[in-house]
Amino acid sequence: MPKQLKVNNSNSDWEDALQLFLSYKKAQGRSDLTIRDYERHISSFFKRYPDCFNDTEKLRKCLIEYLSQPMKPVTYNLRMKNLKAFLNWCVEEGIIPTNPIAKFKPRKTDDRIVEIDIETLQKLLQLPDRKTFAGLRDYALMLLTLDTGIRPKEAFSLLKDHFDFKNLQVVIPSDVAKTRVSRVLPISPVTANAIKKLISSRHPQWDDSVPVFCSVTGKPLNRYRWNERMREYSKQLGVKIRPYDLRHMFALLYLKNGGYELSLQKIMGHTTLEMTKKYVHFTQKDLQEIHAKATPINTLLKQPLNRVGNIKNQNKKKE
Repeated sequence: MPKQLKVNNSNSDWEDALQLFLSYKKAQGRSDLTIRDYERHISSFFKRYPDCFNDTEKLRKCLIEYLSQPMKPVTYNLRMKNLKAFLNWCVEEGIIPTNPIAKFKPRKTDDRIVEIDIETLQKLLQLPDRKTFAGLRDYALMLLTLDTGIRPKEAFSLLKDHFDFKNLQVVIPSDVAKTRVSRVLPISPVTANAIKKLISSRHPQWDDSVPVFCSVTGKPLNRYRWNERMREYSKQLGVKIRPYDLRHMFALLYLKNGGYELSLQKIMGHTTLEMTKKYVHFTQKDLQEIHAKATPINTLLKQPLNRVGNIKNQNKKKE
């Protein structure tokens, strides 16, 4: 039998239950961002429908009304997922008898794969003013993302001790990683040098608890500020580039340059290979070039009959 939680029959019952739910999730090791998402989405619903928590039928009608409003699939999935988790927990704790949306399924979303041309990325890397701390930080963060595919939130939490410049690698600790599984990422010398320069530019009074990618006052960088910075650079470029687009481009270019799916999965921190496969987004030209190099005919005939042009030239010689 689930443990019964005593609550009062008042409009504040959902708030009492929510605080216990958030404490439970914190005890499970959920990230601060996840906790904030739970609180925001759940509070948003019950503030709109404050009198439905203790009335099963009314709760069902309110949830259906709320989730049937026009919204993007991504928005729907976020709202449904957070509310579903909370209500499932309430059922387990005996706070409510049933979860009206227990059988609701997420809506299908189109994977947003962004492909940015190399010239645009090169121009982007030239925009940060590396004479300033903020510009140097932006440049180093762009390089790290394009070099490793690290998630922005993971990068924001990195400390000096997480970087091993001798062996050219960075450690993503389990408490920082989105999947709560630590991983070690190789970094290029140019990225390492940019990060070392950034660290050497820090204020002398900052201790090692100040993140590597921080504000000019030593406060941790966050996704909102990083989004603003990327919007500023996008305006200068005339091309919209979001922070996560850099992660996408790492994955695409890694595969196009010969990287393997399994190694990409490990680097990106994906829990399944299915998540990685969405980046296998080659153009027809890419497929032709790869086929020209990889076709078994090259080995079987022991001559590079790679392109139609080569075959025509060889036929002319025979004539």
